[in-house]
Amino acid sequence: MELRRDYPPKPATMRNIMSVAVAEPAPLPPKPAVAAPPSQRLVSVDALRGFDMLWILGGDMFMTALGKWSHKPLALGLAYQLEHSAWAGFRFYDLIFPMFVFIVGVSMVFSLTKLIQTEGKAAAHKRIIRRSIILFALGILYSGGFSQEWPHIRLLGVLNRIALCYLFTALIFCHFKPRAMIAICAGLLLGYWALMSFVPFTVDGTQMRGVFEPGLNLANHIDFKYLPGRLYDGTWDPEGLLSTLPAIGTCLLGVFAGLLLQNRTLPEQKKVLYIFDAGVTAVIAGWLWDRQFPVIKKIWTSSYVLVAGGYSAMLLAAFHQIVEVWGWRKWTAIFVWIGANPITLYMLDNIVGFDRFAKRFVGGDIRRVLESSFGPGTGDLAIAIVGILIAIVLAWFLYRRKIFLRV
Repeated sequence: MELRRDYPPKPATMRNIMSVAVAEPAPLPPKPAVAAPPSQRLVSVDALRGFDMLWILGGDMFMTALGKWSHKPLALGLAYQLEHSAWAGFRFYDLIFPMFVFIVGVSMVFSLTKLIQTEGKAAAHKRIIRRSIILFALGILYSGGFSQEWPHIRLLGVLNRIALCYLFTALIFCHFKPRAMIAICAGLLLGYWALMSFVPFTVDGTQMRGVFEPGLNLANHIDFKYLPGRLYDGTWDPEGLLSTLPAIGTCLLGVFAGLLLQNRTLPEQKKVLYIFDAGVTAVIAGWLWDRQFPVIKKIWTSSYVLVAGGYSAMLLAAFHQIVEVWGWRKWTAIFVWIGANPITLYMLDNIVGFDRFAKRFVGGDIRRVLESSFGPGTGDLAIAIVGILIAIVLAWFLYRRKIFLRV
């Protein structure tokens, strides 16, 4: 990971914003025989990444506090959507993680295409492996690092899953054509469904198969038997071993959207329509599949991949329409600031905690006075607002000072 201060002076070009899959150091001079392709950096993709991250950095807490304070149906409904489903089902907050993985896939199309054309596949392999290792290490650090003794160290988590998805999807992108990638994606989703539905396993002497209940399914069973270290849910992990396979499928869906956006022969309006239509189709297919293979985030079911990937595609289409087709970009500033340093802000929120830091300003007696004067939940709402503002100000400061921590 490197500290850089060479961001381009015109934010609207968005050519070097940091992302898991796209962030690039200053490119080496191209080989004389190879002309570097023109940049196709899209503000819409960076803004969508920042929009996604904002909910992680305090947007969820804000909606929860708003529901607690207001008690009105709309506020309660929004608060409900900003919590994960207990198991089967889908809420807005179940979209946040897979949408980030989807955006990783979109972004790598642009970064790896340019790298392969200018420096070759060997250089791409080197960068892919280096970034994956660094991101995986950051994931271990995020989960507590080595603060505990073995076996109380968590090996898999959110950043670890992103690292694995990036690693395998990027290698697939480097070596396979679009049709082959579609076949691989379909194979991952159908293969995971077949494994989860038909492979028998034994729990407490009872043989089971085709069960999708918490702790009583093949993915959870494999985590319990073979995943070392601390498991997030005690005997299994929502970012476990087997469920990483369909998560790679989520990243590949992002690659397909990225290939459409990269296509220079298509008008921008058609790109929007194709991506949106594909998203609608995926959502419908996912909910139809839900009848047999339920939509469950914690085991990343194939139906969940289609539903989450479909909604991600629809949001990407909406952002692309507004930002790239209509040219409305000023409103994206906050999202772009956050999208410029997503991993940095994510790690800082884990280590420092923007909500915990906000309590230094509106906690204690101030929170008590707010609660007594304006009703229960007001104090939490104030903390959430201040926490979000701290995250935004920090993102703005890093962006303006051209400081970008790149993986």
